[in-house]
Amino acid sequence: MKVELLSYTPEPDRVVAISARLCYSKIGISELAEKLTDDKIKDLLKKLESSGHLSPFEHANFTFGIEGISRVTSHQLVRHRIASYSQQSQRYVKMSNGEIVIPPSIKKNSSASELVYNLNDMAMSVYNKLIQLGIPEEDARYILPQGITTKIIVTMNARELLHFFNLRCCLRAQWEIRTMANLMLRKVKEVAPIIFEKAGPSCFSGPCPEEGPCPLKK
Repeated sequence: MKVELLSYTPEPDRVVAISARLCYSKIGISELAEKLTDDKIKDLLKKLESSGHLSPFEHANFTFGIEGISRVTSHQLVRHRIASYSQQSQRYVKMSNGEIVIPPSIKKNSSASELVYNLNDMAMSVYNKLIQLGIPEEDARYILPQGITTKIIVTMNARELLHFFNLRCCLRAQWEIRTMANLMLRKVKEVAPIIFEKAGPSCFSGPCPEEGPCPLKK
């Protein structure tokens, strides 16, 4: 799995702070920006988060390039609707390499691993034969396993990312998307340390809202 932060709003912490200050200020935007020191930005963003006034966070955007995740995880990812996605198409791109993501639970079991690798080899063989028989890629793809790798570019604003990290960094989240979310969080913390200072699952900064058992409590 590879996660890269392709682009982001310059000075995202400052942009969010300026956006919040503007709502209650008579002075111009340039003057607002000049008066915002680093300490004031940090204090303001903490107040915004604690008060639930999160709309200013929508002015900071982050674009990620993600490779080597399975279609299982990309299907979970695109359920987050306040985002923009561009994914490698199986209609127009031939899946020639047949690379798949193998869950750790299968990897540590040699018999299970053998079953999965054999099935994947068979699926790829049938896929390639279908194409040789003149079946278009968009129809041949129907027999591809869900574990096959994909590439996707994702853009989310900071408010949606905070929500995304809250859900997907949780230990209750599926292992692959949790790994991806933690890599994404690590990247954005480097460029927006104040916005994402407390980002993560609910138990990171407060009580867990889930009714079911958490792995931490077992």
